Order: sequence, then C-alpha cells, then structure tokens
Amino acid sequence: MTLIKSISGIRGTIGGPTGDTLNPYDIVKFVSAYATFIRRRRGEGRGMIVVGRDGRISGDMVRHVVCGTLLGMGFDVTDIGLASTPTTELAVRMAGADGGIIITASHNPRQWNALKLLNSDGEFLDKAEGNEVLAIAEAAGFCYAGVDSLGRYRSDDSFQRRHVDAVMALPLVDADAVRKAGFRVCVDAINSVGGLILPELLDRLGVGCTVLNGEPTGDFAHNPEPLEKNLGGIMAEVAGGGYDLGIVVDPDVDRLAFICEDGRMFGEEYTLVSVADYVLSRTPGNTVSNLSSTRALSDVTAAHGGSYAAAAVGEVNVVAKMKETGAVIGGEGNGGVIYPECHYGRDALVGIALFLSALARKGCTAGELRASLPNYFMAKNRIDLTPDTDIDAILRRVKQIYKDQKINDTDGVKIDFPDKWAHLRKSNTEPIIRVYTEAQTPEEADALGKEIMEVVRRI
Repeated sequence: MTLIKSISGIRGTIGGPTGDTLNPYDIVKFVSAYATFIRRRRGEGRGMIVVGRDGRISGDMVRHVVCGTLLGMGFDVTDIGLASTPTTELAVRMAGADGGIIITASHNPRQWNALKLLNSDGEFLDKAEGNEVLAIAEAAGFCYAGVDSLGRYRSDDSFQRRHVDAVMALPLVDADAVRKAGFRVCVDAINSVGGLILPELLDRLGVGCTVLNGEPTGDFAHNPEPLEKNLGGIMAEVAGGGYDLGIVVDPDVDRLAFICEDGRMFGEEYTLVSVADYVLSRTPGNTVSNLSSTRALSDVTAAHGGSYAAAAVGEVNVVAKMKETGAVIGGEGNGGVIYPECHYGRDALVGIALFLSALARKGCTAGELRASLPNYFMAKNRIDLTPDTDIDAILRRVKQIYKDQKINDTDGVKIDFPDKWAHLRKSNTEPIIRVYTEAQTPEEADALGKEIMEVVRRI
C-alpha cells in the first residue's frame, strides 16, 4: 500500500487499485471530504478554493479531477496553475479564499503525487482537522451541488508575481545591498516550478543566475530530495568557478539547500540556522524547529538572547509551536524556513532573499558564513517498513534499551545524550522509519546512527 494519510496530506503513487494508491476515484473521495469539511466551517454560500500544482507528470491529470470535484461540490475554483507550495499558501490569503489544495508530493520521486490541504489562512490543517477530513471520507455520503449551484472556474496566473512582490517588500530583504554585491548563482530547479519563480526573484534582486533542470516537465533529472548524494551535478558546476552560491530547491519550492562557492554543501540543516542568525541580529526573539533539527539553532538563539523550543516533526506542528512561543523565525532542518513576517509556511524564496541579504551585509562568502556558525554533524538514515511492521513496539523497545538517557517521546523517540542525540520516528510522507543522529564529529554521528540501526534490526 502506498496511499499515506497524515498531517502532510493525502500522498501516494499514481495508478493502481483504489484504496491503495492515488487514483481518480480516491482523489474524488478525499477532495469531496475536504470540501464537505470546509462547507461545515463556512456555512451556506458558494465559497471558493484555490488550487495550485507543481510540475509533476501527473499534475495536470490530478488538477482536472480536483477542480471538477470542487465545482461539483458547489465551490468556485481559482486555479493558479503551476505554482510553488508557498505561492499557493499566499494565494489563499490574498484571494480571501476558504481554503486551498496544493497538488504536490514535495520531495518524493516522480511516480508520487499528493493533495496538501489548507485552511482559510493558507496554513495546513492541524491533526484534528485532518482526522475530521479522513472521517468524512470514510463515511462518504457526500452531497453534490445541483445544476444551478455548480461552482465557477477561473484561472489566475498573477500569484507568482505577487509572491515575489511580498518577498521583496520584507524589511529585512536588503535588495540594494544584494544588487551592489553583484552575486552570481547557479540554481537547480529539479524540473519543476522552481524554474519558473526563482529566476524572477533573482532578477528582481539583481542576481545573475544559471538555471539547471529549469523546464517544469516533472521528469526529474535526479532524485528530487535536496540531499548531497543527489546533487553531484550542481556541486560540480559551482566548483568549476564563477559562482558565489549554489541554490537547490525541491519540486514544490518549500525546501532549500545552499552550496558554497567552492562546490561544498553549506549543509541543509544550516539553511534555517544561517537565516535565523541574520533575522535574530536585526529582530531579537524566540525560535522553533522540530525535534530532528540541529542543536545549532538553539545555540544561535541563545547567543542572541532568545529562547528556543522544539516541536514534533511536521510544518503544522512547528507553526503551532511558533505561535505559542511568539517565535520570530522557525522551520525545519530539512531546509524549511518559516518567517511569520511573510506567512506561516516554509518558503524557499524567503530563505533565499534573507540569505543573500545576510551575505551582502556581512560582506563574506557562503563558506565564511558557514564557518561562523556552531558546528555539528548529522547522519540521516532510514529503515524501510513492511506492511506488518509494528512501529510502536519497536519504539517502546528502544525507549526501554536507552531508559538511562533523557528521552522525549513527543514524536517517535528522541534520545538525548550529553554531547549527541538520536531521533527515531515514522515518516509522515513515506513508509519508512527515519533515524537521525547528531554529534560533534561526522564519525560520532555515523557511529551512533549505525548503533541505533543495529538495535532496531535486533528487535
């Protein structure tokens, strides 16, 4: 079974039997359930939903099914076409919509797609709301609109420009300093919507750019997750010289990774840390990341006099903790930057503009900026699950084995040692257990990861 229902939406591979994959029948079911959920909250009246999609091969097929179902449920549809996840989130708010559906499987391979569901603030549904949608889908019995009450469809391609406008208007985006710096960057847009919006942003900032994999065909040139093992092409291009920075996004442009001027990875975990360091230097306050993110953010926050808090993995959980603590910036160690001054969503455009502003104001290279931050090393491993894997039993046993250490079971099991940590949790987006470890040297992080993996294999 590849159909995954979680706080990250309804995600699955395209084609195959109903109930097991993401196919037209199940798309209709879950979109009908979502529309019913929105109707219950807004009351009578037509209502309006924004729909955007990334560049996946299956995206146009899914879009037709989604839009047709919403029209059949009596909702007007504003179709913004090929658009990043943060663009769609902002479009919901800008259009005064009742909600939004983003058609994207984020970093998953080309055969996957998904429905990400938004509320009227352009933010992801929380766990209780998501469970309500799933319960409605399970009960079925949907009520569709009569011929005189069908929704109306319109397309609007203005939101990419409006998204860039919103980023450029942020007080901490120093466009003048960036232009004067004369940066030249290389971008890997992984054959999706980043190839449409990132050149527009960089042009507005006065940054020269070369784009790799810029056509939004959805036929990804390499594994779309922005990890070092997948980025040999752009790393070699940047190492060849002539660039100040490499920029990598995932297919829906909510994750962001940088490459230093010499072709070395800046470190996906350090995207948020570096941007937070810049933001906190101008607007002191609190920060939030998830339990699987580097300790470096906590260190940087303390150095600026703020307080750090950890949330369960998942953007909606981080956003909730940010609102609770009044955080001025937050996000996830997978390269997700959430800056409330713009909106409560991971946004690579915001991250790029703030990072370039930091480089320009500091007058340093990306490598020098990275060297100025607290230094930790992380190892990221995974354990593939079978349908009969009892993940809860595994986690209970791990807790027992490491009972003498500090344990946090808010989201899976995090084991905090004095000088390192390990976090095991079931993925929200794939049928795997993620095993993340961090220590003060790569060897220690790798050794801890191997130790935890071996413990799990013996259970």
